[in-house]
Amino acid sequence: MLTNIMYVTIYVTDQDRALEFYTERLGLDKRIDVAGPDGRFLTVGVADSPVQIILWPHAAAAGQPAAVGRNAAPGPLILESDDLRKDFELLRARGVTFDTSEPEDYPFGVRAEATDPDGNRISLRQQRKP
Repeated sequence: MLTNIMYVTIYVTDQDRALEFYTERLGLDKRIDVAGPDGRFLTVGVADSPVQIILWPHAAAAGQPAAVGRNAAPGPLILESDDLRKDFELLRARGVTFDTSEPEDYPFGVRAEATDPDGNRISLRQQRKP
């Protein structure tokens, strides 16, 4: 029986630049950074979460749907916040680029869309409390 999501992959053109963005700007933790037979295996993750994000070298935005529009699809990475408006201001101050000037309300909560240095969309969500 399947028990857990171990990894998700974000394709990046420069692993060091991506590591800086995901740790220093988004505030994720560096988990694994080792040389392997297929190249550098580099992961980050949210504190206290078992899921790790692999920052894998590849063409920029390789994981994006072709001709994606702003609202066409969520990013390959969706991060949850318990106070998205507060986190939005913190992340913007750290240099994270967002699609809109403020988080947006939607039927299920609050959302914001960011972009990493390689053009990968990062969706940030706060679920509406009942």
